[in-house]
Amino acid sequence: MDNDEHLESETTEENGAQPAPQSSEEMLYCEAEPPPPVDKEKPAQESSETDLEIEDAERLFTTGQRELYTEACKLVGVVPVSYFLRNMEEAFLNLSHHGLGPNGTKAIAIALVSNTTVISLELEDNCIMEEGVLSLVEMLQENYYLQELNISNNDLGFEGARIISRFLQRNSSSLLNLQLSGNGFRDESAELLCTALSANYRIREIDLSHNQFSDKGGEFLGQMLALNVGLVTLDLSWNHFCSRAAVALCSGLRSNVTLKTLDLSMNGFGNEGAAAFGEALRLNSSLAYVDISANNISNEGISKIGRGLEMNESIKVLKLFLNPMSIDGAIILIMSIKRNTRSKMEKLDISNVMVSEQFVKILDGVYAVHPQLDVTYKAVQGLSVKSTFFLWTNPMKLIQSYADQNKITILDFFKSLNPAGTVKMPMGEFWKVMIQQDKVPLNRFQLRELTKRLDNKKGMVDFSFL
Repeated sequence: MDNDEHLESETTEENGAQPAPQSSEEMLYCEAEPPPPVDKEKPAQESSETDLEIEDAERLFTTGQRELYTEACKLVGVVPVSYFLRNMEEAFLNLSHHGLGPNGTKAIAIALVSNTTVISLELEDNCIMEEGVLSLVEMLQENYYLQELNISNNDLGFEGARIISRFLQRNSSSLLNLQLSGNGFRDESAELLCTALSANYRIREIDLSHNQFSDKGGEFLGQMLALNVGLVTLDLSWNHFCSRAAVALCSGLRSNVTLKTLDLSMNGFGNEGAAAFGEALRLNSSLAYVDISANNISNEGISKIGRGLEMNESIKVLKLFLNPMSIDGAIILIMSIKRNTRSKMEKLDISNVMVSEQFVKILDGVYAVHPQLDVTYKAVQGLSVKSTFFLWTNPMKLIQSYADQNKITILDFFKSLNPAGTVKMPMGEFWKVMIQQDKVPLNRFQLRELTKRLDNKKGMVDFSFL
């Protein structure tokens, strides 16, 4: 009984305590909950909260976080964001387009210092400026739960890049995914960021698309790729890379052993860059997904890429959409894949190319060697709409009809095709087994539609929702 009275007394004292005033000039951080009154007779590390029930502790933690945020807003002179107050216990927090500004971002950062629930934070288009970036990187030095941060379209410029590069050089946070698209970064920013990323081994995914990197920036990025041992995904689409940058980037790819996904679309590689990329394909053994759509690559450059595909054993998806190739270039590509018996290619996107019936016949021969392959093209010349209408019969209806006839569920049908008997399987394996099975014959148009429906966006098909 005495212990219960003692606990109640201490809890009352804690709930009645007010946070000590704190100057924003002294430090960014506050404790995760309002600090208890200082008792000079007790050791500093002793806390009565250790005797509370777990549920009560969690409730007090959340309450303390909300109070902390409102106090932080008062401190920096901004109005609290109600969405943040309602959702600060969620794993995913989307505060994009909230007009936070640097002070609003600082208040959010203060509240997140000791937060243990938010894993992904979206702060796109908030005019956070370099002051806001500084608050965020200081928070990331203390928060070891946040793994994904999106600060795209905040016009961070050179000063923002400098702050971020210093943070990346420390290798001291739990951050894995960093999105920096559309921040007005130029070549001098690329130099800073690449210096940091060359030695950073924690960041797995980085988005640098829609910036203003040119050939000089491409050279810095190529040097970084040759040294980096952490990046798995890199998005450099919608920059200003031309042939010189392409050569430098592809030189870095030759020795890189970790990068799996690379987006270089909407640049200006040209045929010279395509030749460098083809050479990188011959030597690189890690790339699985590459998008070089809209890079002004004609049949001449396509032939160089084809030579790389004859030797490559890792790439699964290659997107060449919106490049000025003809049907001859398309034939070069598929024949290169056919000649490589160890090719892992699953998807080839040349969906702006009008092909012929002769191409389709050649492609059928390629499919016989690589049944997992799917080639997307625009259409077949001379083939009428009426003759292709049958291709678009709903594939799920056909599977449902088979399941009804055999008194099984659709889920049972899909699981029977998976050797592991599970509700998920790799996309390439699923495609291959669906092409080869004869229970419900599907053409490739139908199968493409089916995989879109089952795709979990992580390289797997997922039947669980069925």
